[in-house]
Amino acid sequence: QVQLVESGGGLVQAGGSLRLSCAASGSIFSINTMGWHRQAPGKQRELVASVTSGGSTNYADSVKGRFTISRDDAKNTVYLQMDSLKPEDTAVYYCKMVVQSITRYQYIHWGQGTQVTVSS
Repeated sequence: QVQLVESGGGLVQAGGSLRLSCAASGSIFSINTMGWHRQAPGKQRELVASVTSGGSTNYADSVKGRFTISRDDAKNTVYLQMDSLKPEDTAVYYCKMVVQSITRYQYIHWGQGTQVTVSS
């Protein structure tokens, strides 16, 4: 089994910064794409950013230039540095990983979610 544990959410004023972390543990052979999604009240979950095993990144237009995704494969961890936060960034943030198990099958795993609240 694989578990994802998130940390780093909280309350911050507009213009501030937060750094989210998500660490995976368990029966892991390798991790392909790592990413962050978010869901605001009354809205659908949306992709925020993702990074492939080769280092290619993808960002939602709303966060380009403000958020930076990175990964540390030695630690099976993905990070999301969020700068210049806006009230509209308020949401529950979920990490997502495409994990190849020791049996070589790939599975999608989600973190439990961490609340990010940006006050105006």
